[in-house]
Amino acid sequence: MQAIRTAGLTKYYGRARGIEKLDLTVEEGEFFGFIGPNGAGKSTTIRTLLGLIRPTSGSASVLGLDIEKDRQRILSQVGYLPAEAAFYPGMRVGEVLRLSAGLRGRDCRGAAEELCSRLQLDVSRKVEELSLGNRKKAAIVCALQHEPRLLILDEPTSGLDPLMQRAFFQILRERNQAGVTVFLSSHVLSEIQRNCTRAAIIRQGRLIACDSVEGLAQAGARRVTVHGQADVSGLSGVRDLQQTGEGVSFLYSGDMNALLSVLAQGCIRDLSLTEPDLEEVFLHYYEERGVDA
Repeated sequence: MQAIRTAGLTKYYGRARGIEKLDLTVEEGEFFGFIGPNGAGKSTTIRTLLGLIRPTSGSASVLGLDIEKDRQRILSQVGYLPAEAAFYPGMRVGEVLRLSAGLRGRDCRGAAEELCSRLQLDVSRKVEELSLGNRKKAAIVCALQHEPRLLILDEPTSGLDPLMQRAFFQILRERNQAGVTVFLSSHVLSEIQRNCTRAAIIRQGRLIACDSVEGLAQAGARRVTVHGQADVSGLSGVRDLQQTGEGVSFLYSGDMNALLSVLAQGCIRDLSLTEPDLEEVFLHYYEERGVDA
């Protein structure tokens, strides 16, 4: 089954673009990354999938259910972590967790206790006294304690220190290995590269790439490092040209024979070609279509 499927999904806020003609599929059991800078349409996509806002056109299903007709059934099976969590003032963390569980008609005490222990969350604290990181921890427990089939996470690690980020992703990997689908929206590319098997890149509300994380890297440019003297400034396909102490380094997406021909005219002591990391791939996709988000 496809955990998420969209067909031409479009959302406009008046004349302002949210997302346009989004065609996306996420298979059940995937750990899927959704990449884009702020304003690219990630949160709009998520809110539309959850029925929090209505699409302008197109269609979508979550866990085989229509996002407009079956909103309540979808929400009962999904754990959602918004980018910014808000709680009722005056409540303690434990009360927030019980309220969240009660709204779902579930007894989540065991799961909540385990999650709070692993994330070092004090349930006796009042929510207005919590730091940004502890508010995020409380939101994580609310999203995970009812053991949903699908986790939709919007910028989940903002505010978490590195140790808590590691603990959080360990929990996600355990859930994913147990069959839970994880849909991770982030602009932190290292998170996507370390944890996801497949990812989509969104720009100005449109998908511009979707593949395995390895496939995205292989589809982009190569990182070329030259030790010696070589003039590649006029060569088509060269990006991010940097002078180093021993030569030059650049991203290259052009014809390899043309590159070798230019390098042969220089004085080369050593040469290496490597796969770029996901951040370089992301910049490559954005730069070749314009630098704005």
